Amino acid sequence: MKKSFVAGLLLAAASISCSAQTSTTLSPKWEELTGADFISAIHQAQGVCILPFGIIEKHGPQLPLGTDLINVRYATEQAAKQEYAVLFPAYYFGQIAEARQEPGTVSYSMHMQLDLLQETTDEMARNGCRKIVIVNGHGGNESLLPYFAQSQLQMQHDYVVYVYRWHASYPGRPAEHSKVDMHAGESETAHTMVSRPDLVHQDRATQESGADEARLHLPEGVYTGIWWYARFPNHYAGDGSVATLELGRADVKAWIGGIADVVRAVKADQTSLDLQKEFFEKAQHPLDTKQ
Repeated sequence: MKKSFVAGLLLAAASISCSAQTSTTLSPKWEELTGADFISAIHQAQGVCILPFGIIEKHGPQLPLGTDLINVRYATEQAAKQEYAVLFPAYYFGQIAEARQEPGTVSYSMHMQLDLLQETTDEMARNGCRKIVIVNGHGGNESLLPYFAQSQLQMQHDYVVYVYRWHASYPGRPAEHSKVDMHAGESETAHTMVSRPDLVHQDRATQESGADEARLHLPEGVYTGIWWYARFPNHYAGDGSVATLELGRADVKAWIGGIADVVRAVKADQTSLDLQKEFFEKAQHPLDTKQ
């Protein structure tokens, strides 16, 4: 009787250990999970899923077309090791009309960008993602994504969309050596030296100019879509030749930490979902809203 009881305890302990091991070794990548593991992953992530959002565009003469996608995927994958979340597969269907003249650029129509993103987040939610964090890795999406998040209030949803864009402003950041660093320059080259060093051709970085040509002169506050081409016709803004691994490692570490902090905050956030539910209920009967 005693031996049977002890054997039962050992079996139970082994089962718990096996279960714990499975939960801690689940891949965060949506595409790598089995159906059963996906269910466990959603529970482990507390319904928090990340959509790393990149683009396909020219990145100067020295970096790969998928630089934004490669870097944002790398940062989110590393962040998920610190704070678990389920990562959606590679997504690059964003706004890049300003680079359509460059080889390799993939530019989708505006309605396609919004429709596909809406159906993607809807499908993520249908699969248990109640909190979707879009981590933006591309500057050209900085108007698109907040607009998309705002548009979620047009129709009732049982999930919340969060948008996060990391910016390199943290204490102790290594000094930069270039005055212009907006696209494929010192920072992005340094970041890619960490995420995919085999794809960085730093010796080619001076083959084209990344200088600001300042060909457009309009009053402050006036916007036109051709502004980027007017300033940087080579789709290169900066000087990747001065990038260092020191800067790359420091920035990427801070970026990873920032994403992990955001995931923790989103897991703890119950207010957004509650307020969104309250909003949708009131929106059905606006005349009943107390004035």
